[in-house]
Amino acid sequence: MSQYQRLLLIADPGMRQSPALQRAVALVEACGGSLHIAAISGPFATLWLLDKSTEAQVRDDFLRQQQAHLKAEAERLSAKGIAVTTEAVWTDAPIEEILLHMKNAQVDLLIKDTRNEPILQRAFITPLDWQLLRECPVPLHLVSAAEHPLPRRVVAAIDLSQPENRVSDMNERILAAASGLAVQCNAELHLLHAYERSSAYLAYAAAPVSWTPEFLDELTSIMRTTFDQFAEQHGVPPQRRHVVEGSPIRIISDFATREHMDVVVMGTLDRKGLEKVLGSTTEQTLYQIPSSILAIRPA
Repeated sequence: MSQYQRLLLIADPGMRQSPALQRAVALVEACGGSLHIAAISGPFATLWLLDKSTEAQVRDDFLRQQQAHLKAEAERLSAKGIAVTTEAVWTDAPIEEILLHMKNAQVDLLIKDTRNEPILQRAFITPLDWQLLRECPVPLHLVSAAEHPLPRRVVAAIDLSQPENRVSDMNERILAAASGLAVQCNAELHLLHAYERSSAYLAYAAAPVSWTPEFLDELTSIMRTTFDQFAEQHGVPPQRRHVVEGSPIRIISDFATREHMDVVVMGTLDRKGLEKVLGSTTEQTLYQIPSSILAIRPA
């Protein structure tokens, strides 16, 4: 049995055959299980300028149009042997609505099209994609493109720069999710570690020392040994192991583009203060890579 049996697709009301829909259908066809499609929308920014009757008309029109479209989509997918259900929802609290749907349906994978919000807008309103990255309790698959609806190449982006058990467990979860997806899709599995010396090496220095070139080379060797041991334990062959120095966001983006990765599997951690406002590595990478992201939360 595959690790994903109950998929929830948050459909973009403005898109029909979206990348996320193509990916969801391909996964269900390959792995079995069921698919629930929910088109969720609500009052837009200028709707408050309208009177109550006009607002109600906008809502009713949305629900009617989406229900008709979803019914036709369900009939098409059912004819292909896919177990599918649909619904259209109007709400002013989309994140709460999505989380409630997940709980009620016991979803084990949430799929959604990536929505690239302008930088200025992100400064004032947290994008729904970011909210889901921070609050979604199950694996979250944000799809930006689906050149191959069923992924052919999957990369697990791990972080060996911190020694805490939580991060170590996070690496295990990331690689397990990537490996499971690759097996289900018969895809190549790659392992990537992008590091910056300013932070990554703190995990390998036992005490304050002089940061000479020789000492940095020694720490690099230790880090690479740790990486290879981790890869060896999980059966990742040498030709699919990648350790690259540089900014994680840039390295992950460049690697995914150059190597034509269909899915980048990354971890999310709780953020606070300014870091939460600016977004985590996963949140920032979301808008910079052509690949889709499968985000995994800590246990």
